[in-house]
Amino acid sequence: MHVKIHDLIVIGGGPAGLAAALSAWECGVKDIVIVERDKELGGILNQCIHNGFGLHYFKEELTGPEYASRFIDMLRDSSVQVKLDTMVIELTDDKELHVVSSTNGYEILKAKAVILAMGCRERPRGPIGTPGTRPSGIFTAGQAQRYVNMEGYHVGRKAVILGSGDIGLIMARRLTLEGSEVLACVEIMPYSGGLARNIVQCLHDYDIPLYLSHTITQIHGYPRVEGVTISEVDDNRNPIPGTEQYIECDTVLLSVGLIPENELSKGANIAIDSRTGGPIVNQSLETSVEGIFACGNVVHVHDLVDYVTYESSEAGKSAAQRILKIASSNSADITHSITDENADVIQLINGNGISYTVPQLIDLKVKLHNIEVFFRTNRIFGKSTIHVKAGNSELKRFKRVRLTPGEMEKIVIDEDTLRQCISKGFDEIEVSVTEDPASEENVHFPVEKTVTLGEVL
Repeated sequence: MHVKIHDLIVIGGGPAGLAAALSAWECGVKDIVIVERDKELGGILNQCIHNGFGLHYFKEELTGPEYASRFIDMLRDSSVQVKLDTMVIELTDDKELHVVSSTNGYEILKAKAVILAMGCRERPRGPIGTPGTRPSGIFTAGQAQRYVNMEGYHVGRKAVILGSGDIGLIMARRLTLEGSEVLACVEIMPYSGGLARNIVQCLHDYDIPLYLSHTITQIHGYPRVEGVTISEVDDNRNPIPGTEQYIECDTVLLSVGLIPENELSKGANIAIDSRTGGPIVNQSLETSVEGIFACGNVVHVHDLVDYVTYESSEAGKSAAQRILKIASSNSADITHSITDENADVIQLINGNGISYTVPQLIDLKVKLHNIEVFFRTNRIFGKSTIHVKAGNSELKRFKRVRLTPGEMEKIVIDEDTLRQCISKGFDEIEVSVTEDPASEENVHFPVEKTVTLGEVL
């Protein structure tokens, strides 16, 4: 079969793929193809009709479709090709893609560089092991969002939401505006998993109670949901006997986490970080496989699309640099890399209070520059200090008034600091958090009782 060769192939036409492709084109790469399995570009943004997008990147408040249309309009003025309704069924470690579509059937594409921008998917009921029957009326929050916002269906009259991720919080407000009664948002952790602004705007403003340190221990009803039993949980997240409450409802939404979409990555033998569920990347967003880059929610789950755009633009720039370097070398070997497989690296290590960092590696063969490090904490911290250490030396420190797992954080490790590490032979940099003990601003969510949003905030 004939293999079609391109300079750059971007897998995914959501916000990450759009920004990466546009960035690479602006850097001088003209033979770019976006492969998107849906019938239109924009990804998840198309069903996010609420505002709040673009405040960082465009300096104005947009809805999801408006944010996507900005990039789609910019791509129309470029030479970037788009393959819609096309599914990538296999990616190999030599950057060969096997794709299928109703228009062109089965095709094999090959590229000098590939950018992974497949996004993430929702965690369904099965992995969380919620007991009960299997009635209709159980939806993931994103599924319900699509039904309501794009398909025009009303999913239920009385709803309980399990989990307090951002999509679940936003759907609490959306269902209320559609005339449903949202009876409770139930969160197994002692803190919410969503942005503070969504807690306020989507729960507090509509008097929807948030049950922290609670979970659904039984789903009742058949063939339709008739109610749920919720229970308080202990420090090990086990239900506490005697704390059961029954809530009558006909709908359950699951907002219990997002999982980076990495089946293709694993098939290409790309190293995966067990903490993020996404590829291990260096500061150029290059994965463990030469010439394959990754960005957006396929790497780690972001809370703001603006951050996805910034990160993906960097991935597009890095991929373009690789492609243009290959072109300038007049080499026919498109597997040649700008990095060396045996290059020295500095590893970023999770210290106290840190769940993960991205990037995970700093490749010393790549030209050094100021590096943005994204991370999440593993619990709530009040007034705190973020420490960046190498060996017994503290290199940098950053102050924060409050840190929470629901909000991604960012610090910058400057070029001078990196050069200090290199000169002293350090091969690890640790990022950690300590809470200021004397601070009166240290506020933790109570875990011993049901709380209202007024008490939380």
